[in-house]
Amino acid sequence: MKKLLVLLTAFALVVAFTAPAMAIDHVFGGYWRTRAYMQKNFTGEDDTGAKDLSQVDTRTRVYYTAKFSDNFKFVNKFELDAVWGGEEDPAKGWDSQYGDIGTDGVRVEVKNSYADFGLGNWNFKLGAQGVVLARGFLFDDDCAGAVVTYNAEGFSLPFLWIKPYEGGAGKDANDQDVDYYAFAPSFNLGESATIKPTLVSATSKDGSAWAKLAALGTVPGDNVGVYIIGFDLDAKLDFGTVWLSAYLENGEIGDYDVSAWLIGAGSSMKMGPAGFHAQILYATGDDDATDEDINAFTVPAGNCYYWAEIMGYGTFDNQVSSGSPADNISNLMAFNIGASFNPIEKLTATIDLWYASLVEDDANGEDKLGTELDIKFTYKLLPNLNLDVVGAYLFAGDATWDGDDDANPYEVGTRLSLSF
Repeated sequence: MKKLLVLLTAFALVVAFTAPAMAIDHVFGGYWRTRAYMQKNFTGEDDTGAKDLSQVDTRTRVYYTAKFSDNFKFVNKFELDAVWGGEEDPAKGWDSQYGDIGTDGVRVEVKNSYADFGLGNWNFKLGAQGVVLARGFLFDDDCAGAVVTYNAEGFSLPFLWIKPYEGGAGKDANDQDVDYYAFAPSFNLGESATIKPTLVSATSKDGSAWAKLAALGTVPGDNVGVYIIGFDLDAKLDFGTVWLSAYLENGEIGDYDVSAWLIGAGSSMKMGPAGFHAQILYATGDDDATDEDINAFTVPAGNCYYWAEIMGYGTFDNQVSSGSPADNISNLMAFNIGASFNPIEKLTATIDLWYASLVEDDANGEDKLGTELDIKFTYKLLPNLNLDVVGAYLFAGDATWDGDDDANPYEVGTRLSLSF
């Protein structure tokens, strides 16, 4: 199967780049943001200050697309990151940045570089690209791979191949390859609803070489075959919108049997100048770390779902409070209610309340992560230029910190961002 996909990918690239010469439109775009923020007591205590942070950072993204026609594009996206005053220091994660004196950074990250072309009802995206599956519960990241989609009226049928790990050359090295395969069709249910059934598999004949799988307990020769099936449902109703996601996971990782599940649901509605929203997240955890069952909902790499500001990344997404699964929705039960309104023109105020706990107790027998209050103001300074001001406070539970000198985590900060 994998060899066939490689051959088909090579053939598709040949077809794409041997098309007759034509006029090219050069399309540029991008995104820029600068953040200044302070994070305090993220360990849950105020003695060590191990996670205390106060800094300014900048991110720039530059997009370039060579558009040969409406059905043929070559898409590229690049990224530059810097901490203000961040001299080269790999121990701090600062490597060849442009935030120090002289600003001579030499690091430009390639986020995307892929061919996007259509042949009849078929669309092909081949190369390094962004992929989202199941709102991010299963995957939301950049990756190398191929997405082949059949489009028709009222539905689409995407087939995906993602390459997380290449074993390289050598005897049996090919066995160490790790591949994700996915089928994620989308069907319109009338004019107001969409359902997206999704099947994802992660496979390898020897999953021990990839660090992400080795962390789950694989040893040389361990076969990996994990399968996740479920759906996303989105609907517009008279009062607002609702969404539902539900997924079952089964398979094996070496000697470990995988059996887990995840469910999420949310709703939003407008009432005059105000809006209200809510969501629920639940993902199973591992009830016994010493047995040969993996009951925690597990995606080796690539999943990403942001939720609360402190416990679930958020606007300042460099760290989360201790004990939280962050954007990896696993061993988590979380509830959210929130509201937004526009007190004046161009200004939006949003307030969110989160409660979160672990489904299975941690090593200390604790499960409560805490209750978090998030407040955010967004002001539109100019077209495409926004200013965010964020404050968040976590009334921490014992699963965040269970010891002396306990202190509640909090953060305040601002972000200026533009897109073009």
